[in-house]
Amino acid sequence: MTTTPSVPANTQSIDPPAGDASLTLAIRTPLNPWRRLVRNLRYPPTLLGLGLCLIFLVTSVIAPVVAPFPYQKIGAGAPFESPSDKHVFGTDEFGRDVFSRVLYGSQISLRIGLTVSLLAGAIGALVGLVSGYVGGALDEFAMRIADVFQAVPALILAMTIATALGPSIENAILGIAVVRWTAFARLMRAGVLIEKHKEYVEAARAVGVPVPGILWRHILPNSYAASLIQGTLEFGAAILLAAGLSFIGAGAQRPTPEWGAMVSDGRQYVTDAWWIATFPGLAIFGVVIGFNLLGDALRDYLDPRLRHGV
Repeated sequence: MTTTPSVPANTQSIDPPAGDASLTLAIRTPLNPWRRLVRNLRYPPTLLGLGLCLIFLVTSVIAPVVAPFPYQKIGAGAPFESPSDKHVFGTDEFGRDVFSRVLYGSQISLRIGLTVSLLAGAIGALVGLVSGYVGGALDEFAMRIADVFQAVPALILAMTIATALGPSIENAILGIAVVRWTAFARLMRAGVLIEKHKEYVEAARAVGVPVPGILWRHILPNSYAASLIQGTLEFGAAILLAAGLSFIGAGAQRPTPEWGAMVSDGRQYVTDAWWIATFPGLAIFGVVIGFNLLGDALRDYLDPRLRHGV
């Protein structure tokens, strides 16, 4: 008794040549983008990451509407009031509602993550795009500068920049962006080195397309995927770094409800009023985990091997 080998769902069969009934060819066909998206959403880590990110984004938008008290209102409750129906996350040492401050803090964290990702991504993509295409001494110089930035711990370098400019959220954002551009530059450079010798780029040069046009219209659209994934991961990393800077006093200043600053304010009361530092810390944890999981899912979705069902 003979059995016919099964063919995967994402393949199409071709009839075997005449006289050879034992030969079956299966050619892989690309999966539909929507099917790939639905398939990626089936995995629990992807759903968890997407859910955490959506909660964070929605919260940052509706914070002024759903917050029961203004974040700076002193005496909204008794100082050090434990979590209750009136104050879901309790109150801090000044009687401010911790739940309201955490909600408003999501707006600050959204601004930090988005600004750092865009600024660092733009700087890194430009450096990697130009240095990878030009090559030679310029490429060597740019990559050695990147090595210098990567040799120093990110938190220390960002703290130095933010402290030199003056402790504030804006200076913390600038310091983090200056520190984190190197990953974007290396990823973009790697993509450019692969693409710049391909036939379509050679053809563009042959017909006289200027270098900016080649970079912008041809190489960049085929090299951005890795940087897009890095931007998603960088979103959570920027929030974490900003919280670290605020924790040590180099970032947001009182009474700004930034999560790292709230953790710093509540650490001295952690034994008696644990909720002051715990809930902002959990918010940081949830956002960072969410964007990391989302970045992993985006990497799987953009992986060219998975487009063909590999």
